[in-house]
Amino acid sequence: MNMSRLAPYLGIVAAFAFFSLIVIIANEVPVPQPISPSTPTASSTLSVEQGFVLPPITLPDFQSATSTSAAPSTSSSKKVSQFAPKSTPALAPVPAPRSVAPTVAQTNAALDVSAISLRDALVNIICFAPEKSGLHSISGSGVLIDPKGIILTNAHIAQYFLLADRGARCFIRVGSPAADAYEASLIYISPSWLKANADVLTQTVPIGTGEYDFAFLAVTKSITSSALPVSFPALPLATMPRDIGTPVAIATYGAQFLEASQIQSGLFPTVVFGSVKDVFTFDTNTIDVFALGGSAAAQEGSSGGGVVDVTGQMVGTITTSTVTGTTDKRSLDAITASYIRAEYANETGKALDLLLARPTSTSIADFAPQIPVLGKIVTAGFP
Repeated sequence: MNMSRLAPYLGIVAAFAFFSLIVIIANEVPVPQPISPSTPTASSTLSVEQGFVLPPITLPDFQSATSTSAAPSTSSSKKVSQFAPKSTPALAPVPAPRSVAPTVAQTNAALDVSAISLRDALVNIICFAPEKSGLHSISGSGVLIDPKGIILTNAHIAQYFLLADRGARCFIRVGSPAADAYEASLIYISPSWLKANADVLTQTVPIGTGEYDFAFLAVTKSITSSALPVSFPALPLATMPRDIGTPVAIATYGAQFLEASQIQSGLFPTVVFGSVKDVFTFDTNTIDVFALGGSAAAQEGSSGGGVVDVTGQMVGTITTSTVTGTTDKRSLDAITASYIRAEYANETGKALDLLLARPTSTSIADFAPQIPVLGKIVTAGFP
């Protein structure tokens, strides 16, 4: 790869490597041992104790969609199988219009621009749980997908926004390093995911596939001295899936190799380049999951991070990852934007674009009555 493409991110990579080296040398965080293929893989949500006192890392585990041999999923009763498009009848050849394929340099340049836009739209979502609540505080990722301040993230992160009556507090952080910036409210969380994963918060090692694992937040308030921006940096959500081999950029607020104090004051975006390694479906003939292979993005805290292509569209959101072994050997998966659109329409009977087009204050007000009902699903097993 052309090293000049990495120049904007060398500072981030250097800081990431430096802090990783400190953690390993100091031996302050136990190094996880490699797991066998039959062991449930982990979600990329980082769990920390209240007040950022970090014990040996504990986190909810979610089965990678690519690991079909793993333990039964608590996220869905459906089997995740490899995508195989149906064959189509042969058609008479039609002369194709002559076109000039972009060069590698042109593709790289376009992907660089997309990566910068993704980094600007990336947010860190941090949620604090009160002591003795039985919950872990978490740090995850999200991406702004509308200039009004609408954020796409995972349901397994956004479920904490249902727990305000139990003392959970969530904030949106931005920048490099991440700093407190906004408050936000739920405007949608997949009820299918909540029903299929009602006991996730109380399980020691829950598993899942990423199915239904999406939610939308709307920024409501600035928690700094600055007013809310008139327009947020945002990426359009793709309507069509991408296939194997598509070049992509991935951005997350991965935090596995940081100490608690560094998460609070020294959490930087992780931006990597790669491609779609494989595609999968949730028992249908659609591309629902991207397998993205191993990279520095395959670590705790990356849940809800974004995947963009050369067109600058967000084509997927990170849902599951293995989190043991070296990052280059891990497995990172994302559900596709087209799957999110289709599942939202299936659950609500409405197109997602209608939600995105509405004033956020209206969406917040309309969704608010559902929060107590959905919150009871999440807390049914709590004392």
